[in-house]
Amino acid sequence: MQTKIQTANIDSLEKEYDLVIVGSGATGLVSALQAKRLGLKVAVIEKMASLGGNTMRASSGMNAAETEVQLANGVIDDFTAFYQETLQGGGKLNDKELLEYFVTHAPLAIEWLAKQGIVLSDLTISGGMSQKRMHRPQSLAPIGAYLIKGLLARCVAEAIPLFTNTKLVAIKKAAEKITGITVAGTDGKEVEVGVKALLLATGGFGANANLIAQYQPQLANYKTTNHAGASGDGLLLAQKLGAQLVDMNFIQVHPTVQQDFDHTYLIGEAVRGEGAILVNKNGERFVNELATRKRVTAAITALNENGAYLIFDQTVRQRVKAIEFYDKVGLVVTGASLAELATKLALPKENLNQTLSNWNQAVATRTDCQFGRKTGLVTLNQAPYYAIHIAPGIHYTMGGLHINAKTQVLDEDGQVISGLYAAGEVAGGLHGNNRIGGNSIAETVVFGWKAGKQAAKYILGK
Repeated sequence: MQTKIQTANIDSLEKEYDLVIVGSGATGLVSALQAKRLGLKVAVIEKMASLGGNTMRASSGMNAAETEVQLANGVIDDFTAFYQETLQGGGKLNDKELLEYFVTHAPLAIEWLAKQGIVLSDLTISGGMSQKRMHRPQSLAPIGAYLIKGLLARCVAEAIPLFTNTKLVAIKKAAEKITGITVAGTDGKEVEVGVKALLLATGGFGANANLIAQYQPQLANYKTTNHAGASGDGLLLAQKLGAQLVDMNFIQVHPTVQQDFDHTYLIGEAVRGEGAILVNKNGERFVNELATRKRVTAAITALNENGAYLIFDQTVRQRVKAIEFYDKVGLVVTGASLAELATKLALPKENLNQTLSNWNQAVATRTDCQFGRKTGLVTLNQAPYYAIHIAPGIHYTMGGLHINAKTQVLDEDGQVISGLYAAGEVAGGLHGNNRIGGNSIAETVVFGWKAGKQAAKYILGK
Protein backbone atom coordinates (compact mmCIF):
# COMPACT_ATOMS: atom_id res chain seq x y z
CA MET A 1 0.00 0.00 0.00
CA GLN A 2 1.44 3.34 -1.05
CA THR A 3 2.04 5.89 1.68
CA LYS A 4 -0.04 9.03 1.24
CA ILE A 5 2.22 12.05 1.24
CA GLN A 6 0.70 15.23 2.57
CA THR A 7 2.60 18.45 2.06
CA ALA A 8 2.05 21.86 3.60
CA ASN A 9 2.36 25.37 2.21
CA ILE A 10 4.17 28.43 3.44
CA ASP A 11 1.32 29.45 5.77
CA SER A 12 1.99 26.41 7.95
CA LEU A 13 5.64 27.21 8.63
CA GLU A 14 6.53 27.73 12.27
CA LYS A 15 8.54 30.73 13.39
CA GLU A 16 11.65 28.74 14.22
CA TYR A 17 13.30 25.38 13.56
CA ASP A 18 16.54 23.80 14.63
CA LEU A 19 17.31 22.80 11.06
CA VAL A 20 15.65 23.73 7.79
CA ILE A 21 16.58 21.63 4.78
CA VAL A 22 16.16 23.21 1.36
CA GLY A 23 15.43 20.62 -1.30
CA SER A 24 13.44 17.39 -1.24
CA GLY A 25 15.63 15.09 -3.29
CA ALA A 26 17.40 12.14 -1.68
CA THR A 27 20.00 14.39 -0.01
CA GLY A 28 17.37 16.47 1.76
CA LEU A 29 15.19 13.55 2.85
CA VAL A 30 18.12 11.46 4.15
CA SER A 31 19.47 14.39 6.17
CA ALA A 32 16.00 15.17 7.54
CA LEU A 33 15.56 11.61 8.79
CA GLN A 34 18.96 11.54 10.41
CA ALA A 35 18.56 14.95 12.08
CA LYS A 36 15.06 14.16 13.34
CA ARG A 37 16.24 10.94 14.94
CA LEU A 38 18.97 12.85 16.73
CA GLY A 39 16.36 15.09 18.32
CA LEU A 40 16.23 18.15 16.07
CA LYS A 41 13.13 20.07 15.08
CA VAL A 42 13.34 19.75 11.32
CA ALA A 43 11.49 21.03 8.26
CA VAL A 44 12.04 20.32 4.56
CA ILE A 45 11.12 23.03 2.08
CA GLU A 46 10.81 22.53 -1.67
CA LYS A 47 10.26 25.31 -4.23
CA MET A 48 8.59 23.01 -6.74
CA ALA A 49 5.02 21.73 -6.53
CA SER A 50 6.17 18.11 -6.16
CA LEU A 51 8.77 16.33 -4.07
CA GLY A 52 11.83 14.37 -5.12
CA GLY A 53 13.89 16.77 -7.22
CA ASN A 54 16.32 15.41 -9.79
CA THR A 55 16.59 12.19 -7.82
CA MET A 56 13.28 11.16 -9.38
CA ARG A 57 15.02 11.04 -12.76
CA ALA A 58 17.80 8.69 -11.67
CA SER A 59 17.44 5.27 -13.23
CA SER A 60 20.57 3.16 -12.78
CA GLY A 61 21.88 2.65 -9.24
CA MET A 62 24.12 3.57 -6.31
CA ASN A 63 27.83 2.79 -6.20
CA ALA A 64 29.54 1.30 -3.17
CA ALA A 65 32.48 -1.03 -2.58
CA GLU A 66 33.09 -3.76 0.01
CA THR A 67 29.39 -4.34 0.62
CA GLU A 68 27.63 -7.45 1.84
CA VAL A 69 25.53 -7.32 -1.33
CA GLN A 70 28.67 -7.63 -3.45
CA LEU A 71 29.90 -10.59 -1.44
CA ALA A 72 26.51 -12.30 -1.71
CA ASN A 73 26.83 -11.93 -5.50
CA GLY A 74 30.41 -13.18 -5.66
CA VAL A 75 31.97 -9.75 -6.24
CA ILE A 76 35.22 -9.20 -4.33
CA ASP A 77 35.93 -5.49 -4.27
CA ASP A 78 37.97 -3.02 -2.27
CA PHE A 79 37.96 0.67 -1.32
CA THR A 80 41.29 1.36 -3.00
CA ALA A 81 40.06 0.34 -6.43
CA PHE A 82 36.86 2.35 -6.04
CA TYR A 83 38.86 5.38 -4.92
CA GLN A 84 41.42 5.14 -7.72
CA GLU A 85 38.86 4.57 -10.48
CA THR A 86 36.74 7.50 -9.29
CA LEU A 87 39.86 9.65 -9.08
CA GLN A 88 40.95 8.60 -12.55
CA GLY A 89 37.46 9.21 -13.92
CA GLY A 90 37.50 12.72 -12.46
CA GLY A 91 40.76 13.64 -14.14
CA LYS A 92 42.51 13.37 -10.76
CA LEU A 93 40.92 16.71 -9.88
CA ASN A 94 38.62 15.32 -7.16
CA ASP A 95 38.72 16.76 -3.64
CA LYS A 96 40.62 13.92 -1.97
CA GLU A 97 39.19 14.55 1.51
CA LEU A 98 35.65 14.29 0.18
CA LEU A 99 36.52 11.29 -1.98
CA GLU A 100 38.07 9.37 0.90
CA TYR A 101 35.02 9.93 3.08
CA PHE A 102 32.69 9.05 0.21
CA VAL A 103 34.36 5.75 -0.65
CA THR A 104 34.70 4.51 2.92
CA HIS A 105 31.15 5.43 3.94
CA ALA A 106 29.24 4.26 0.85
CA PRO A 107 28.78 0.69 2.18
CA LEU A 108 27.47 2.11 5.47
CA ALA A 109 24.97 4.13 3.43
CA ILE A 110 23.76 0.92 1.74
CA GLU A 111 23.25 -0.61 5.19
CA TRP A 112 21.49 2.50 6.48
CA LEU A 113 19.05 2.43 3.57
CA ALA A 114 18.32 -1.23 4.20
CA LYS A 115 17.37 -0.37 7.79
CA GLN A 116 14.82 2.07 6.34
CA GLY A 117 13.33 -0.71 4.25
CA ILE A 118 15.08 0.53 1.10
CA VAL A 119 16.93 -2.58 0.01
CA LEU A 120 19.39 -2.49 -2.89
CA SER A 121 20.32 -6.12 -3.46
CA ASP A 122 20.97 -6.33 -7.21
CA LEU A 123 24.17 -5.24 -8.94
CA THR A 124 25.17 -3.78 -12.27
CA ILE A 125 28.12 -1.79 -13.54
CA SER A 126 28.76 1.75 -14.75
CA GLY A 127 31.29 3.25 -17.13
CA GLY A 128 34.74 3.77 -15.63
CA MET A 129 34.29 1.05 -13.01
CA SER A 130 36.01 -2.34 -13.07
CA GLN A 131 33.57 -4.09 -10.73
CA LYS A 132 29.83 -4.33 -10.23
CA ARG A 133 29.44 -1.56 -7.65
CA MET A 134 26.12 -0.11 -8.76
CA HIS A 135 23.47 -1.29 -6.28
CA ARG A 136 19.82 -1.24 -7.29
CA PRO A 137 16.48 -2.77 -6.22
CA GLN A 138 15.97 -6.50 -6.74
CA SER A 139 12.94 -5.59 -8.85
CA LEU A 140 15.33 -3.70 -11.19
CA ALA A 141 13.07 -0.66 -10.87
CA PRO A 142 14.64 2.76 -11.57
CA ILE A 143 16.46 3.67 -8.41
CA GLY A 144 15.39 7.32 -8.16
CA ALA A 145 11.65 6.82 -7.75
CA TYR A 146 12.26 3.74 -5.59
CA LEU A 147 14.55 5.69 -3.27
CA ILE A 148 12.28 8.73 -2.97
CA LYS A 149 9.21 6.58 -2.31
CA GLY A 150 11.01 4.79 0.51
CA LEU A 151 12.46 7.93 2.05
CA LEU A 152 9.15 9.79 1.92
CA ALA A 153 7.44 6.89 3.64
CA ARG A 154 9.98 7.13 6.45
CA CYS A 155 9.59 10.92 6.65
CA VAL A 156 5.83 10.46 7.06
CA ALA A 157 6.44 7.87 9.78
CA GLU A 158 8.76 10.31 11.56
CA ALA A 159 6.25 13.18 11.18
CA ILE A 160 8.74 15.40 9.36
CA PRO A 161 6.93 18.40 7.84
CA LEU A 162 7.34 18.72 4.07
CA PHE A 163 6.60 22.06 2.42
CA THR A 164 6.11 22.48 -1.33
CA ASN A 165 5.83 25.68 -3.38
CA THR A 166 8.11 27.25 -0.78
CA LYS A 167 11.17 28.96 -2.23
CA LEU A 168 14.25 30.11 -0.32
CA VAL A 169 14.90 33.75 -1.27
CA ALA A 170 17.40 34.92 1.37
CA ILE A 171 19.72 33.59 4.07
CA LYS A 172 20.38 35.65 7.19
CA LYS A 173 23.62 35.72 9.12
CA ALA A 174 24.41 37.51 12.38
CA ALA A 175 27.35 37.27 14.73
CA GLU A 176 29.15 35.14 12.14
CA LYS A 177 26.53 32.38 12.09
CA ILE A 178 23.33 31.52 10.24
CA THR A 179 20.27 32.78 12.09
CA GLY A 180 17.34 32.67 9.71
CA ILE A 181 15.89 32.51 6.22
CA THR A 182 13.29 34.24 4.11
CA VAL A 183 11.01 32.08 1.99
CA ALA A 184 8.36 32.96 -0.56
CA GLY A 185 5.22 31.21 -1.75
CA THR A 186 3.89 31.07 -5.29
CA ASP A 187 1.92 34.27 -4.69
CA GLY A 188 5.08 36.15 -3.73
CA LYS A 189 4.21 36.24 -0.02
CA GLU A 190 7.37 36.18 2.09
CA VAL A 191 7.83 34.64 5.53
CA GLU A 192 10.75 34.95 7.95
CA VAL A 193 11.87 31.78 9.70
CA GLY A 194 14.47 31.51 12.43
CA VAL A 195 16.96 28.63 12.11
CA LYS A 196 19.89 27.38 14.12
CA ALA A 197 21.30 25.64 11.06
CA LEU A 198 20.52 25.48 7.36
CA LEU A 199 21.24 22.66 4.92
CA LEU A 200 21.29 23.43 1.21
CA ALA A 201 20.29 20.32 -0.73
CA THR A 202 19.11 22.29 -3.72
CA GLY A 203 20.84 20.34 -6.48
CA GLY A 204 22.94 21.65 -9.33
CA PHE A 205 22.43 24.25 -12.05
CA GLY A 206 21.99 22.02 -15.09
CA ALA A 207 18.67 23.70 -15.98
CA ASN A 208 20.02 27.25 -15.70
CA ALA A 209 20.93 28.20 -19.26
CA ASN A 210 22.54 31.46 -18.18
CA LEU A 211 24.91 29.80 -15.72
CA ILE A 212 25.73 27.06 -18.23
CA ALA A 213 26.58 29.70 -20.83
CA GLN A 214 28.64 31.64 -18.27
CA TYR A 215 30.84 28.72 -17.27
CA GLN A 216 30.80 26.64 -20.48
CA PRO A 217 29.74 28.77 -23.46
CA GLN A 218 30.18 25.87 -25.90
CA LEU A 219 27.33 24.05 -24.14
CA ALA A 220 24.87 26.93 -24.41
CA ASN A 221 22.68 25.19 -26.98
CA TYR A 222 22.76 21.71 -25.47
CA LYS A 223 19.57 20.18 -24.16
CA THR A 224 19.47 19.15 -20.51
CA THR A 225 18.26 16.09 -18.64
CA ASN A 226 17.58 18.16 -15.52
CA HIS A 227 14.19 19.15 -14.18
CA ALA A 228 13.31 22.85 -13.99
CA GLY A 229 14.21 23.11 -10.31
CA ALA A 230 17.91 22.54 -10.99
CA SER A 231 18.59 26.25 -11.39
CA GLY A 232 21.42 26.87 -8.92
CA ASP A 233 19.37 29.00 -6.50
CA GLY A 234 20.99 27.60 -3.38
CA LEU A 235 24.57 28.09 -4.39
CA LEU A 236 23.91 31.63 -5.63
CA LEU A 237 22.27 32.64 -2.33
CA ALA A 238 25.15 31.13 -0.37
CA GLN A 239 27.62 32.95 -2.59
CA LYS A 240 26.01 36.24 -1.52
CA LEU A 241 27.02 35.34 2.05
CA GLY A 242 30.62 34.91 0.98
CA ALA A 243 30.56 31.16 0.29
CA GLN A 244 33.25 29.93 -2.06
CA LEU A 245 32.36 28.22 -5.33
CA VAL A 246 34.59 25.54 -6.83
CA ASP A 247 34.84 23.69 -10.15
CA MET A 248 31.97 25.63 -11.71
CA ASN A 249 33.29 25.00 -15.23
CA PHE A 250 33.09 21.23 -14.74
CA ILE A 251 29.77 20.47 -16.40
CA GLN A 252 29.06 16.90 -17.40
CA VAL A 253 27.54 16.00 -20.72
CA HIS A 254 25.90 12.57 -20.61
CA PRO A 255 26.50 10.53 -23.75
CA THR A 256 23.13 8.77 -23.99
CA VAL A 257 20.21 11.19 -23.99
CA GLN A 258 17.14 10.74 -26.17
CA GLN A 259 16.30 14.24 -27.37
CA ASP A 260 14.33 13.87 -30.59
CA PHE A 261 11.15 15.15 -28.91
CA ASP A 262 10.19 18.21 -26.86
CA HIS A 263 11.11 16.38 -23.64
CA THR A 264 14.62 14.97 -23.15
CA TYR A 265 15.10 11.55 -21.58
CA LEU A 266 18.26 10.28 -19.94
CA ILE A 267 18.96 6.70 -21.02
CA GLY A 268 20.58 5.32 -17.91
CA GLU A 269 24.02 3.77 -17.70
CA ALA A 270 22.51 0.42 -16.72
CA VAL A 271 21.46 -0.17 -20.33
CA ARG A 272 25.10 -0.30 -21.38
CA GLY A 273 26.10 -1.94 -18.13
CA GLU A 274 23.83 -4.87 -18.94
CA GLY A 275 25.29 -5.33 -22.40
CA ALA A 276 24.03 -2.71 -24.88
CA ILE A 277 26.42 -1.45 -27.54
CA LEU A 278 26.63 1.81 -29.49
CA VAL A 279 26.73 1.97 -33.29
CA ASN A 280 27.10 4.74 -35.84
CA LYS A 281 25.14 5.28 -39.06
CA ASN A 282 27.17 2.52 -40.69
CA GLY A 283 25.95 0.07 -38.08
CA GLU A 284 29.44 -0.20 -36.58
CA ARG A 285 30.76 0.17 -33.03
CA PHE A 286 33.10 3.11 -32.49
CA VAL A 287 33.93 3.24 -28.76
CA ASN A 288 34.23 1.28 -25.54
CA GLU A 289 30.66 1.90 -24.40
CA LEU A 290 31.62 1.68 -20.72
CA ALA A 291 34.51 4.10 -20.78
CA THR A 292 33.94 7.25 -18.75
CA ARG A 293 31.07 9.47 -19.77
CA LYS A 294 33.55 12.09 -20.93
CA ARG A 295 35.23 9.67 -23.35
CA VAL A 296 32.00 8.18 -24.70
CA THR A 297 30.56 11.65 -25.22
CA ALA A 298 33.68 12.73 -27.11
CA ALA A 299 33.46 9.68 -29.37
CA ILE A 300 29.79 10.31 -30.21
CA THR A 301 30.46 13.99 -30.88
CA ALA A 302 33.39 13.11 -33.16
CA LEU A 303 31.04 11.11 -35.40
CA ASN A 304 29.33 14.33 -36.47
CA GLU A 305 26.23 12.27 -37.17
CA ASN A 306 23.68 13.85 -34.83
CA GLY A 307 24.12 11.10 -32.29
CA ALA A 308 24.28 7.31 -32.40
CA TYR A 309 22.17 4.24 -31.64
CA LEU A 310 22.05 2.05 -28.55
CA ILE A 311 21.51 -1.53 -29.70
CA PHE A 312 20.32 -4.27 -27.34
CA ASP A 313 18.20 -7.41 -27.18
CA GLN A 314 15.46 -8.93 -25.05
CA THR A 315 17.94 -10.08 -22.41
CA VAL A 316 19.07 -6.51 -21.75
CA ARG A 317 15.49 -5.30 -21.73
CA GLN A 318 14.60 -7.81 -19.04
CA ARG A 319 17.52 -6.64 -16.89
CA VAL A 320 16.72 -2.92 -17.13
CA LYS A 321 13.15 -2.14 -16.14
CA ALA A 322 13.52 1.51 -17.15
CA ILE A 323 13.38 0.33 -20.77
CA GLU A 324 9.68 -0.40 -20.27
CA PHE A 325 9.18 3.30 -19.59
CA TYR A 326 11.37 4.32 -22.52
CA ASP A 327 9.23 2.13 -24.78
CA LYS A 328 5.98 3.42 -23.33
CA VAL A 329 6.85 7.02 -24.21
CA GLY A 330 7.93 6.08 -27.72
CA LEU A 331 11.72 6.10 -27.52
CA VAL A 332 12.39 2.46 -28.47
CA VAL A 333 12.54 1.05 -32.00
CA THR A 334 11.75 -2.68 -32.13
CA GLY A 335 12.72 -5.28 -34.70
CA ALA A 336 11.48 -8.87 -34.67
CA SER A 337 14.85 -9.68 -36.20
CA LEU A 338 18.14 -7.85 -36.46
CA ALA A 339 17.49 -7.32 -40.17
CA GLU A 340 14.14 -5.73 -39.45
CA LEU A 341 15.72 -3.42 -36.87
CA ALA A 342 18.39 -2.38 -39.37
CA THR A 343 15.71 -1.59 -41.95
CA LYS A 344 13.75 0.57 -39.52
CA LEU A 345 16.91 2.48 -38.57
CA ALA A 346 18.14 2.77 -42.16
CA LEU A 347 21.39 1.05 -41.18
CA PRO A 348 23.29 -1.35 -43.50
CA LYS A 349 21.96 -4.83 -42.64
CA GLU A 350 25.23 -6.60 -43.37
CA ASN A 351 27.22 -4.18 -41.22
CA LEU A 352 24.87 -4.41 -38.24
CA ASN A 353 24.80 -8.19 -38.46
CA GLN A 354 28.62 -8.31 -38.57
CA THR A 355 28.85 -5.88 -35.65
CA LEU A 356 26.63 -8.10 -33.50
CA SER A 357 28.58 -11.18 -34.60
CA ASN A 358 31.88 -9.53 -33.67
CA TRP A 359 30.45 -8.41 -30.35
CA ASN A 360 29.15 -11.85 -29.44
CA GLN A 361 32.52 -13.35 -30.34
CA ALA A 362 34.21 -10.79 -28.07
CA VAL A 363 31.84 -11.78 -25.26
CA ALA A 364 32.55 -15.48 -25.82
CA THR A 365 36.31 -14.96 -25.63
CA ARG A 366 36.07 -12.19 -23.01
CA THR A 367 38.28 -10.10 -25.30
CA ASP A 368 37.08 -6.98 -27.10
CA CYS A 369 39.91 -6.54 -29.61
CA GLN A 370 38.27 -3.48 -31.14
CA PHE A 371 37.87 -1.18 -28.16
CA GLY A 372 39.06 -3.00 -25.08
CA ARG A 373 35.73 -3.18 -23.29
CA LYS A 374 36.10 -5.43 -20.22
CA THR A 375 32.78 -4.99 -18.44
CA GLY A 376 29.14 -5.48 -19.35
CA LEU A 377 30.12 -8.31 -21.69
CA VAL A 378 26.74 -9.86 -22.49
CA THR A 379 25.78 -11.82 -25.59
CA LEU A 380 23.18 -10.06 -27.74
CA ASN A 381 21.28 -12.81 -29.55
CA GLN A 382 17.78 -12.99 -28.10
CA ALA A 383 15.11 -11.46 -30.33
CA PRO A 384 13.42 -9.09 -30.49
CA TYR A 385 16.14 -6.50 -30.95
CA TYR A 386 15.85 -2.88 -29.90
CA ALA A 387 17.41 0.51 -30.52
CA ILE A 388 17.27 3.97 -28.98
CA HIS A 389 18.62 7.00 -30.79
CA ILE A 390 20.82 9.05 -28.45
CA ALA A 391 23.00 12.12 -28.43
CA PRO A 392 24.98 13.90 -25.69
CA GLY A 393 23.10 16.27 -23.36
CA ILE A 394 23.85 18.31 -20.24
CA HIS A 395 23.37 16.08 -17.24
CA TYR A 396 25.32 17.07 -14.14
CA THR A 397 27.21 20.02 -12.70
CA MET A 398 30.25 18.87 -10.76
CA GLY A 399 30.93 22.36 -9.40
CA GLY A 400 29.21 24.13 -6.55
CA LEU A 401 29.73 25.21 -2.97
CA HIS A 402 33.06 24.45 -1.38
CA ILE A 403 32.48 22.09 1.55
CA ASN A 404 34.65 19.99 3.83
CA ALA A 405 34.04 16.34 4.68
CA LYS A 406 31.73 17.49 7.50
CA THR A 407 29.50 19.12 4.84
CA GLN A 408 30.24 22.56 6.31
CA VAL A 409 30.24 25.37 3.74
CA LEU A 410 33.50 27.30 3.48
CA ASP A 411 33.94 30.98 2.67
CA GLU A 412 36.44 32.55 0.26
CA ASP A 413 39.14 32.32 2.94
CA GLY A 414 38.50 28.64 3.53
CA GLN A 415 36.80 29.26 6.87
CA VAL A 416 33.61 27.53 8.01
CA ILE A 417 30.37 29.52 7.77
CA SER A 418 28.84 28.49 11.08
CA GLY A 419 25.49 26.78 10.75
CA LEU A 420 25.54 26.47 6.96
CA TYR A 421 25.76 23.02 5.37
CA ALA A 422 25.54 21.72 1.82
CA ALA A 423 25.35 18.24 0.33
CA GLY A 424 24.53 16.59 -2.97
CA GLU A 425 24.92 18.25 -6.35
CA VAL A 426 24.89 21.77 -4.88
CA ALA A 427 28.32 21.00 -3.42
CA GLY A 428 31.40 20.84 -5.62
CA GLY A 429 34.67 18.96 -5.52
CA LEU A 430 33.85 15.28 -5.08
CA HIS A 431 33.71 14.27 -8.74
CA GLY A 432 36.56 16.23 -10.30
CA ASN A 433 35.91 17.05 -13.94
CA ASN A 434 33.75 13.99 -14.70
CA ARG A 435 31.24 12.10 -12.56
CA ILE A 436 31.11 8.33 -12.64
CA GLY A 437 27.61 6.92 -13.17
CA GLY A 438 26.11 5.68 -9.89
CA ASN A 439 28.18 8.06 -7.76
CA SER A 440 25.56 10.82 -7.58
CA ILE A 441 22.94 8.70 -5.81
CA ALA A 442 25.67 7.43 -3.49
CA GLU A 443 26.70 11.02 -2.83
CA THR A 444 23.17 12.04 -1.85
CA VAL A 445 22.93 9.30 0.78
CA VAL A 446 26.50 9.46 2.11
CA PHE A 447 26.63 13.22 2.51
CA GLY A 448 22.94 13.71 3.31
CA TRP A 449 23.44 11.28 6.18
CA LYS A 450 26.58 13.12 7.25
CA ALA A 451 24.92 16.55 7.04
CA GLY A 452 22.06 15.47 9.30
CA LYS A 453 24.49 14.20 11.90
CA GLN A 454 26.80 17.18 11.63
CA ALA A 455 23.97 19.70 12.01
CA ALA A 456 22.79 17.86 15.12
CA LYS A 457 26.29 17.89 16.56
CA TYR A 458 26.53 21.65 15.95
CA ILE A 459 23.11 22.50 17.38
CA LEU A 460 23.30 20.17 20.38
CA GLY A 461 26.86 21.17 21.20
CA LYS A 462 28.20 17.64 21.05
